[in-house]
Amino acid sequence: MQRETSKRCFVLLALSLSVSILAAGPAPTSGVASGTAHYGFRSDHDPEGIGKFYLGREIAQVMGHEAANWLERPEREAQERPDLLLAALKLKPGQSVADIGAGSGYYARRLAGLVGEAGIVYAVDIQPEMLDLIGRKMAELKIRNVKPVLGTITDPKLPRASVDLALMIDVYHEFDHPYEMMQAICSALKPGGRVVFVEFRGEDPKVPIKRLHKMTEAQVRKEMAAQPLEWVRTDETMPWQHIIIFRKKE
Repeated sequence: MQRETSKRCFVLLALSLSVSILAAGPAPTSGVASGTAHYGFRSDHDPEGIGKFYLGREIAQVMGHEAANWLERPEREAQERPDLLLAALKLKPGQSVADIGAGSGYYARRLAGLVGEAGIVYAVDIQPEMLDLIGRKMAELKIRNVKPVLGTITDPKLPRASVDLALMIDVYHEFDHPYEMMQAICSALKPGGRVVFVEFRGEDPKVPIKRLHKMTEAQVRKEMAAQPLEWVRTDETMPWQHIIIFRKKE
């Protein structure tokens, strides 16, 4: 998620204009509350990243729709144990869930069964090709409570105060504008609504995922300190991934 061709052109232009000032890294700032002040650009960076940094973390390149088959790989059930995540979410019938960066709809269709016909799953992505995949799959499976939503790189385009749970599975690390995107997601949460990050463990070198596509729990919590969220708990039952749970502050 979170990349468009025009955006890559912007990043390259920003790099060329900023290199003389920012080559040494992001400029120091005085507080986490102003999240946008923590963006910086570097010309010398990981090839898996875009050269843009947020609070010391380089933002990863996006997985495009061309890789949708990887999301649906048969071995994913054994490697990632999605059943453990679904149990940890403790969803109830009738709730509303936003699957941010829904990709092929792998999780959206599973979430649909948990919230039932009285609930709704917003399958959000910025790639129209992914939403087309989701629409076709839901029609094939006769799932009627999944609503595809075309978001932008700064806004998931969700109704205000409409969502009980915003779920991001292996996608937050790719957000071009993490601070702004999280602000918009928090606005879409109901009072007391939850945000859940599922990220491959950056602390564990044995997790067979490229470095920029993993995150440490500490980094996620550091970045969420800039948002109206409070950490609830971190669940480590999945084989390779953190389940990091926050709640919107009252």
